[in-house]
Amino acid sequence: MSSTAWLNGADDVVNRLLLQLGKTLVVALPLGLGKPVPLVNALYQRAKNDPSINLTFLTALSLERPPPGDSLQSRFLEPTLQRIYHGCPSLAYMHDLREQTVPANITIKEFFFQPGSRLGNAHAQYHYISSNYTHAARDVFENGCNVVLQMVASREIDGRRKLSMSCNPDTSAELVERLTASGREFRSVAVLNRELPYMCGDAEVDPDFYDMVLEAPTLDHPLFSAPKLQPLGDVDYLLGLHASCLVADGGTLQIGIGALGDAVTYALCLRQQNNAVYKEALLRTGILTPERRDFIKRVGGAGPFERGLYGATEMLVEGFMHLQQAGILKREVYDFWALQQLINAGDCDPERLDSSVLEGLAEQGVREIRGKDFKVLQHHGLFRDDCQYSDGYVIAPDGSRVPANMANPHSRRVMATQCLGTCLRNGQILHGGFYLGSQDFYQRLRGLPEILRQKINMTGVDKINQLDMNPRLYRAQRIHARFINTGLKVTLNGAVVSDTLQSGQVLSGVGGQYNFVAMAHQLQTGRSVIMLRAVRESNGHAESNIVWEYGACTIPRHLRDVVVTEYGIADLRGKSDGEVIKALLNVADSRFQQNLLATAIRAGKIEPDYHIPEQFSENTPQRVKQTLQDLRHDGGFPAYPFGCDFTPEELAVAKALKTVGKSKIQLCLDALTPVGKSVPAVWQWLRVLRLSAPKSLRDRVMRNVLGAALRRALKSDKREE
Repeated sequence: MSSTAWLNGADDVVNRLLLQLGKTLVVALPLGLGKPVPLVNALYQRAKNDPSINLTFLTALSLERPPPGDSLQSRFLEPTLQRIYHGCPSLAYMHDLREQTVPANITIKEFFFQPGSRLGNAHAQYHYISSNYTHAARDVFENGCNVVLQMVASREIDGRRKLSMSCNPDTSAELVERLTASGREFRSVAVLNRELPYMCGDAEVDPDFYDMVLEAPTLDHPLFSAPKLQPLGDVDYLLGLHASCLVADGGTLQIGIGALGDAVTYALCLRQQNNAVYKEALLRTGILTPERRDFIKRVGGAGPFERGLYGATEMLVEGFMHLQQAGILKREVYDFWALQQLINAGDCDPERLDSSVLEGLAEQGVREIRGKDFKVLQHHGLFRDDCQYSDGYVIAPDGSRVPANMANPHSRRVMATQCLGTCLRNGQILHGGFYLGSQDFYQRLRGLPEILRQKINMTGVDKINQLDMNPRLYRAQRIHARFINTGLKVTLNGAVVSDTLQSGQVLSGVGGQYNFVAMAHQLQTGRSVIMLRAVRESNGHAESNIVWEYGACTIPRHLRDVVVTEYGIADLRGKSDGEVIKALLNVADSRFQQNLLATAIRAGKIEPDYHIPEQFSENTPQRVKQTLQDLRHDGGFPAYPFGCDFTPEELAVAKALKTVGKSKIQLCLDALTPVGKSVPAVWQWLRVLRLSAPKSLRDRVMRNVLGAALRRALKSDKREE
C-alpha cells in the first residue's frame, strides 16, 4: 500500500476518494458499531448532492435508535432514549432507508438487519444479501468493493503508534487481504475515535495498514449502545437454566446478545457462585428429572466450574465479562496444536514446565520445528526469551546450537536444560469477532486491566466461525464446545427458522448461526444448542413456535442437534424422524401438542396410537409462572440481573404502566378519580406521556387512570414530593 495520509476532515477524505477512484464507489462498512458515522454521512451527503456519483454501501446491522412513536410505550421511552443516545451521531442513510427515499444513484446492500427493522421495506428487502458470516468478506469483494471504511482506536506502545479495529476485526482484515491479492485499485480509510476501547490480538495493526487515517477531536463521539431496558421474564430464565446445564466444565462457549444470552449468563454465574441454589432451581423446575439426568451428566453438568470455560464467539457480549468476573471464563488456550493437546490431556501443566513437555510434543508428532513454530512457542513461554532460532537450529543462551528436532534426544536434553521456560504465558480466554453493548459495557472494556485485555483476542470470523483456517489447532482449543443460539421456529423434523418469515420477508439474517451449528457437528465433543420460546404471543393471540412445516429454513434438518424451550431439552442428534417428533412434542406448549401430534400421525411419521407422556402434558404458561414465583421467593432471578439503563423513577413509572388494567375494579375507580395537583412528579410524567391537557373523553379517562397508577408507583418508590 502507499504511505498513509493523515487527514483532519471528512470532506478531505471524500475528495481524495473521488479523485483517486472516480465516481463509482462501492464502500464496505463494518457490521454494527464499527461504522465511522461522520465520514459515512459526509460520503452519503456528497452522493445525494451529486447524482453523477454512483455510491453503494455494503454492510450489515446498520444501527439506529428506535424512531419516535405515538404509542404510550414510545412516549414513555423517549426521554430515556434521548439521555442514552445524547451526542451519538445517527447514520443519515437510515432515515432515507426507513422512509424509502434513498436516491436512485445510491444503493444500500446488507446481509443482516436489526431484527424486524426492515419488514415491508422494498429497498432493503430487494438488496438483502443472504450470506453466512464467514462468506461476508468474499461476497463484499465480489460485489465490486473498492473502498473500506473503519472506525478504530489508537494508543502508543513502546513509543510507536498502534491502531486497533477494536469492535470490528470480524471481516475487515480478510477483505483487505482479498483486495490486495486481486490487484484491484482500492482505498482503505480509518477514522479515529478516542471513545472506542482499544482491543488486542488480531485487531491491532500499524497505521500503514490504511491508505488514509482521519483524526480530529470532533470525531470523538459517544458510541452507539444497545441499552439494557428489557427485563428478563419467566420464559427467559427457564430457557437459560435449561441451556446452562448443557455447558461442560473445561469447555468452550458461544452466546449471543439479548435477554436469552443474559439468562444463560445469569444461570451459569448462579451455578458457579451459589451452586446449592442452582441445583435446587434445577430440581424445582423439573430439569434434573431421572430421564434427563444422564444426558445432562454426559453433555454438560450442574457443578461449579473448576477448569473454567474458553470463549469462541463471533460476538463479544457483556455476559462474557460477567462470566470472567465470576471465575468461569478462565480456561486459557494457546496457539500451537500439539501443546494444546498436551494441556487438554493433562500432560502439560501451564504453571510448571519440565522436560516431559518436550517429550510429549515429540510423541504428538512434532519433529522439525520451523521458524514460525519456534516464534509461537517462545511467545507462549515454552522457550526462554534469550534463546534464538536460525536455519533449523535452536541456539541456547550460551551459544550452543542443536537441531530444532523434538525427536532428537540430544536436542531435547539441551532444550530442557538451557532453553525451556518456567511456565506458559500469553494464553487467551476468548476469541471474538465484534462487540456491541451498553455504555457500561464499553466503559468496562476501556478499563480492563492490561493483563486481562491481552487475554481477549479480537479477530476475524474466518478464524472463529469455522475450522478451515487451522483445523488441528481449533479442534484442540474448542473442546466440549457449546454454541448457544436462538431460533424463531422449529419444525417437527428438526429444521430451524431464525432469519426469514414464511412470506419471504427477511427479519434479520443468517449471520454466523449456520457456521456454528455446522462446526458443532464437526467437533468431536461439540454440541449446538438452539433456544426457542415455545409460544409467540401477540395481541392476545398465541401460536406455537414448534410447527409441522414452515416456508423458510435457516438450519436444515440434517444438522439438528439440541433444541431447548422453557419446557425442556430435546436431544435430536442422530435420532430418527419419529424420535425427533416425540422429543419436540415433549417440549411444546400443551395447548398445541395434540394438533401437532395429529398432523404427524396423518403424515405417517409416528404410530397412530402414540400418546404424549403424562409428565409433558402440563406444559403451560401457568406452570411457568408458578415455577418462577417459587424460584424468586428467595430473592433470585431479578428483572434486571446485570443492571439497567432506567433511572429508579423510570423503573417505577414503567411498572405503573405495566399494571394498568390488571384489575377491572381498580381501573373503574381510577377512571372516575380526577388527578390531584399535589404530586408534581405525576404531572411531569403526564406531560411526558402527552396527557396533561387531554382533548377528548378517552384521553381524560386515560389521564385519570395513569395518574392514579403513577401516584401509587412513585409513592412506593419513595419519590413522592
